[in-house]
Order: sequence, then C-alpha cells, then structure tokens
Amino acid sequence: MNALLEAMPAAARDSLLAIHLVVWSLLAAYGIHRLYLLRLFRKRERAAALPAEPLEWPRVTIQLPIYNERYVAERLLDAAAAMDYPAELLEIQVLDDSDDSTTELVAAHTAALRARGVDAVHLRRTSRDGFKAGALQHGLLQAKGDLLAIFDADFVPHPTFLRRLVPYLTAPDVGMVQARWRHLNQDYSALAQAQAISLDGHFVIEHAARMSGGRFFNFNGTAGILRKQCILDAGGWQWDTLTEDLDLSYRAQLRGWRFVFAPDVGCPAELPVEMNAFKAQQYRWVKGSIQVARKVLPQIWSSALPLKVKVEATFHLTYNVVYVLLLLVSVIAYPVVIARIQAKSLLFTAVDAALFLTASIPALLFFAVGQKETRDDWRRQLRFFPVVLSLGLGLAVNNTRAVLTGLAGRASEFQRTPKFRIVGRGDRWRHKRYRSPVSIWALLEISMGLYFAWAMLSLAQARAFAPLPFLILYLIGFLYVGLLSVVHASQQG
Repeated sequence: MNALLEAMPAAARDSLLAIHLVVWSLLAAYGIHRLYLLRLFRKRERAAALPAEPLEWPRVTIQLPIYNERYVAERLLDAAAAMDYPAELLEIQVLDDSDDSTTELVAAHTAALRARGVDAVHLRRTSRDGFKAGALQHGLLQAKGDLLAIFDADFVPHPTFLRRLVPYLTAPDVGMVQARWRHLNQDYSALAQAQAISLDGHFVIEHAARMSGGRFFNFNGTAGILRKQCILDAGGWQWDTLTEDLDLSYRAQLRGWRFVFAPDVGCPAELPVEMNAFKAQQYRWVKGSIQVARKVLPQIWSSALPLKVKVEATFHLTYNVVYVLLLLVSVIAYPVVIARIQAKSLLFTAVDAALFLTASIPALLFFAVGQKETRDDWRRQLRFFPVVLSLGLGLAVNNTRAVLTGLAGRASEFQRTPKFRIVGRGDRWRHKRYRSPVSIWALLEISMGLYFAWAMLSLAQARAFAPLPFLILYLIGFLYVGLLSVVHASQQG
C-alpha cells in the first residue's frame, strides 16, 4: 500500500480524482431525476375516476406473439380464451414463429378452441423477419379488431382484463392503455425478488409519474391494449431497434396520441429465474433503449414539445448510460481510494460523499416507495435491497456492452427470454429446453469480483477499513452475476 502511494504522481492522482468526481456527478444527475419522478408521483391525482363502460363494446383482437414456447403456450391460449368479453367481438391471433414442437401444440389447441366457438386463428410466416415486431405487423394487417391486446407467452391475464381496460380507450385521443406487471414467481429466489422490486419501481413510480405529469411513457410490449389506428398513424411496427414497443410509443406520442397507465389492473407474468436468460433480456432492453434514443431524440428536440417534456424524455431514453458510468467507477475504485488517502483532502471527501448520497439514496427511496405502494409486507422487502443494488452493479459489464453496441449502431438478433412455467418454489427449470448459453463476458464479471476481493484484502492489510463496506457491494455484485451465470449454464440438460 505504501509503495502504491509513493508510486502515484500528484498529477495522475489529481486527474484520477477529477474523473471520479465527473462520473459521480453524472450519476448524481440521474439520482436527482429519480427524485423528480418521485415528486411527480406524489403530486399525481390519487382519486381519479375510473372510466365508465362504453355504450357499445368495441371489437378486440388479442395478439399472442410466440416463438418456441412449449411450456407456456397452452396456458396463454387458455387465459386468452377465458376473457370475459362478448364472444362475437373477440378474436385471438396466435402469431407463431416457432420452429419446434410448439407449433404442433398451438395448432391443436387453437383447433380445440375453434371447436368450442372461440374465434382463434393460428398465423404462421415464411420467415422471422423483424422477429416480434415483424410478427405483430403481420398480425396487424389481418386483425379484425379496432383494439389490439398483446400478451407475451409468460403472461396470464385475468378474465376481467379487457372489461377493466377497454373503457380507458373510449376517449378518442387515447392510443394505448398499459396494465401493471405482477409476478407469478417473485418469491422463487433472490434473483426473482430483485427483478420484482426493480420492475415495481418502474411501473408504479415511473409510469404513474410520467402520465400524471404529462410526460412521455411507454407501452411495455405486453399486458396492454393499443388502438389499431394509433399504430398505423405512428408508422406501424418497425424493427430497426430491439425495443419495438418503446420505439412505437415515442413515435405515437410525437403524433399526439395520449397514453394511459392503469396501476390498479395487474397482469401476472413469469420472471426469469436463470441468470443467463435474465442477462439476455437486460441486454435486449438496454441496447434497444439506446437505439430508440438515437432514433427519436432528434425528433423530440426539433419538435414544439415543452422543454420539460424534452428533458424528461432524454433522461428516460438515456438512463441506461448509468451502467457505463458504474463500470467506469468500478474499474477505478481501488486507485481512487489510494489517491484519496494520498491527497488527504477534506473538501474532496465531502464532495465525494455528497455525490455518492445524491446518486444512491434516490434509488433506495424509489424502490421503497414502489414496494410500499404494491405490498402490505413492504418492510420485509427491504432486506432484498442490497441484492438489488449489487445486481445492478454486477450487470454493469453486460449492460455496458449493450449501451456501446447500441451507440455504435451495430445490429443484433432479437433473443427472446426463455420461459419454463416457473410459479412456485417447487418448480424446476433445470434440464428443460431453451436454455441461454453462458457468455465469455462472465469471465470478466468474475475477474472484476476477484479484483475487488484483492483490493479489499490490500486495504485491510493497510488498516484502511473505511472503504470496505462500499467495496463489498461491488465484490458481491460481480461475483454473484458472473458465478451464477457459469453455474446455471453448467446445469443445462
């Protein structure tokens, strides 16, 4: 430790500390944005009147985009067919791009539904052009309904879903209504708990805040209803990004369509329980958001929208840049600790602490409010917050790759998230098909964890104990993500 202190020139030390402060200043800016969303959330109209039922119920097409979903496809079809909605006004489209036995299962189940009088069609394409977006566009052009309800294969909508959401679309300027995601298997593992807490914050806080504040927010690709005319007016489904739902949402709102979030209507879904599948999902979401930012932010800033809407949209679409900043902070964490000890600057320490708290406390408040709004036992959920924070740090390698490839404009294949029909703790996913392979980048995640283990040992030997509680989050995060990726891949059947 003393040798390292002596080896660092003053100029290098000062440059390193300056970089550290700049990065944390950017992270603090995103933290302040979270506080801004919390403020909008608190100001929302809490007792908004629910819309009245329409005098005439509109025709609805339920679209079920499927690709190799042998474990959950039949459950999804049954849930769609069980909708409490006038049968003569309901159509079910199974948009099946599968290339395995799922197709035979779906064909047989769709035929059985038709025999019961359900208007269900099984649509196949000659190629997977455009992946999910291409399938949705293919179905759009054949849909009978004026409204399109979309459900991914891992969702299980309640029979009252349409009756509760369709009334929101009686207003002619409403182009989409989004339900809140709920979780079939939140209690399955620490990984599932961390995902659920993060998603609850996204839906409960972000969507409600943006809608009540007149800001743009997005359809989440499933568990929502869109007006067909809204999709067509916005230019249809496009597949030049990996997040076709986010892309369409911004294009539609730029055209003047209003989006609605219905927090009281929940739609249960299966959370990924296998680390490599979760990382693939995160990669797709992160890269897609950056692609959408490149695509639509120039239009937003050249539009006549209010400045507050433009600024919020920029924070929304660029938020995942945080992962690049977190990875940079991780790489320089140990030399920064050494530089701080060498500098002995109380001013730097005070500024550094203020930026750290500004960046981190809003995230904790965000998650806490999200849990308080959704769970009676929200205090018990607090014990999972360190897992949420560590998981976010551990994903920095995976998601930084996504950000950089998105910025570079590199195309990549749409990788859907495998579903294994995991509901209870006793359910098993090991030895099932559709497993996601481990990436070579898992070795970098493990290496980052070992780097922090070495750094903590070095600091402990030098009796520099103050930084250790902060570094342990990095240690746990990178090792948890990296090692679990390898372990889960090794259990592939």
